[in-house]
Amino acid sequence: MSNVYDNILGLIGHTPMVKLNTVTKDIPATVYAKLESYNPGHSTKDRIALHIIENAEKKGLLKEDSVVVETTSGNTGFSIAMVCIIKGYKCILAVSDKTKPEKIAYLKALGATVYICPANVPADDPRSYYEVAKRIALETPNSIYINQYFNELNIDAHYQTTGPEIWEQTEGKITHLFACTGTGGTLSGSAKFLKEKNPDIKIIGVDADGSILKSYHETGEIHKEDVHPYQIEGMGKNLIPSALLFDKVDEFVRVNDEMAAYRTREIALKEAIMGGYTTGAVTQGLMQYAQSHELTENDVVVLIYPDHGSRYITKVYSDKWMAEQGFVNNCVHNYDEVFKTEFIK
Repeated sequence: MSNVYDNILGLIGHTPMVKLNTVTKDIPATVYAKLESYNPGHSTKDRIALHIIENAEKKGLLKEDSVVVETTSGNTGFSIAMVCIIKGYKCILAVSDKTKPEKIAYLKALGATVYICPANVPADDPRSYYEVAKRIALETPNSIYINQYFNELNIDAHYQTTGPEIWEQTEGKITHLFACTGTGGTLSGSAKFLKEKNPDIKIIGVDADGSILKSYHETGEIHKEDVHPYQIEGMGKNLIPSALLFDKVDEFVRVNDEMAAYRTREIALKEAIMGGYTTGAVTQGLMQYAQSHELTENDVVVLIYPDHGSRYITKVYSDKWMAEQGFVNNCVHNYDEVFKTEFIK
């Protein structure tokens, strides 16, 4: 039988790419979005969850009733919980209090035990979700800590899958890759593979306003003054993850919450793609890059869209949330009337 799988994990990878036709109409290059929401867990994190857990199995680190522990902003947690269900492991996750309630509900629905930790504390604070996950892993017998920020397998998962897929899908014609940076694994693994195929491919990391990654790439130093609270989940960092290969990145672009939010909604409105907040962020990164770099009709640009917009319905897709943030334009072109709801009495 074709297109039939033993379990849901067989659906991971081989995600489609779609040409953007309207949002990027003023950019002469051909622009494609790689839709990682087509993974069964609806994000690119399915790739690393399966790769890291199966690697641990091969090494004999996971046994019956083992516990998998991780730090997550949501997507990695969904993926780990999904894999654990199929593999028969328990799952414990530490998330930040920036994580929306519906994401936490989703994690619990997949059987995960969830610890909610303060977001606006230093990474080495014992209350941070990094330190809480480490402590739980140390205190829990028969457990492994995924440690995606400092796990080389995070990079390898995308080197083995995402990079080759992009190369094949573009028939080797890709000239620019844009991806948001959180742990750095998606960007680094894809970049490593693509640079081996063609070192002239430009790799652009998209960082959040409030994160230290862009300035660290440019200066080799951590600028603590760059750190401030921001709303985009799963993007940017207040620490330097070893899963981010800075030498594979040609340039970073930093985007803010507001423009990323507008762009996310514009993509849904004009391209019919319900992407997550980082979908808008990576697209906004391209727009800013295009203002200072010449892109031609011969260029082939790929944007990695990491996840699905269903996880952000009460956030970036909510008029109420947008207004609370002071984001007064619902779309880049201020199409306020499109987002009105009329009640028939």
